[in-house]
Amino acid sequence: MKTFNLPDLGEGLAESEIVKWHINVGDVVKLDQVVLTVETAKATVDVPAPYSGKIVSRHGEEGDVVNIGALLLEIDDTGGDSASAEHAQTADAATVVGNVSQHTHSVNVDDFWIGGEHNTSIDELTSALPSARLLAQKLGVNLDHVKGSGPDGLIVDADIYHEAGKQRPGTEVLKGARRTMVATMAESHQNVASVTITEEAVLDGWSHDEDISIRLIQAIVHACQEEPAMNAWFDAETMTRCVHSTVNIGIAVDSRHGLYAPVLRHADEFQPHELRRWLDQTVQGIRERKLAREQLQHATITLSNFGAIAGIYATPVVTPPQVAIVGAGRIIEKVVIRHGQVTAIKAMPLSITFDHRACTGGEAARFTKALAQHLRKASHELTA
Repeated sequence: MKTFNLPDLGEGLAESEIVKWHINVGDVVKLDQVVLTVETAKATVDVPAPYSGKIVSRHGEEGDVVNIGALLLEIDDTGGDSASAEHAQTADAATVVGNVSQHTHSVNVDDFWIGGEHNTSIDELTSALPSARLLAQKLGVNLDHVKGSGPDGLIVDADIYHEAGKQRPGTEVLKGARRTMVATMAESHQNVASVTITEEAVLDGWSHDEDISIRLIQAIVHACQEEPAMNAWFDAETMTRCVHSTVNIGIAVDSRHGLYAPVLRHADEFQPHELRRWLDQTVQGIRERKLAREQLQHATITLSNFGAIAGIYATPVVTPPQVAIVGAGRIIEKVVIRHGQVTAIKAMPLSITFDHRACTGGEAARFTKALAQHLRKASHELTA
């Protein structure tokens, strides 16, 4: 009998959410067969079986958040008798406790056996990983109400998250993209000197069937070429700035799972129909939670078209190490005076937030001007 614990997926992250199990108890799996899909803070990852055998037990449900080192599977790869299997299970359970407890900062495992210092019957003891007990304290979960899914009823982190999600109607433990958003927004708030500049792009040259997303992407590419300072990364620790010649646009996409920002790399090399195909395929991938890790990396600037839902102006949040984000509001109709005549026009509100440590106000203003001017053009002017 062998156990399989959640491995380090190479992201430098401590936890993942179980998105989907691809096997059931009793199934026979082969080496490197995908057994489950998990979502880290950066992408969804298929996890393969480390060895062949029959699935004896499965730990954690879809939607649970589990830590690196948490028990996922027990696999019988020997075909031995039940006694030897039980012995292996007991030994592996001890290994799990030992591995995970390394991350609990000098916690005495013995202290986490309820009744350890009292004359309590062994039947009344509640066993749990040290990390699970600390998590229960943090989330206010009563261990007496938790059913352990680990070996011999051992309570693991996933059990705590599952119980916490049931604590109050309407209350949930943040997972996946929503959990990532907490850390990303907090980092930006603490570390970026944010300034937002606003402008309106007059759209009197647009046709009635203009593709707004494509026009925004094209305008950002143009503005980055005109004012490269906004298409950059900044490292405050080393006081260095990297101005990019390639435009990789992170496109903010809202979904029921949370906010994602897949990256359109080499955006300047795409034709309009190719942009539309990329957008459609990427949105479908987000809905199915099938984005690869590399699809969320290396953005040099970000676009948030929040006006597709609602909102006129905003203060978009810059994601380090990027130095700028473009926010597009809801297209509005307004009345202006031209040549002494009252005229109705359509305009797109723009909100550009930049990190004032890395960009000057002049650079941001020139970028914004180039963006608005490009959006004002008619489609035929872009291909002329």
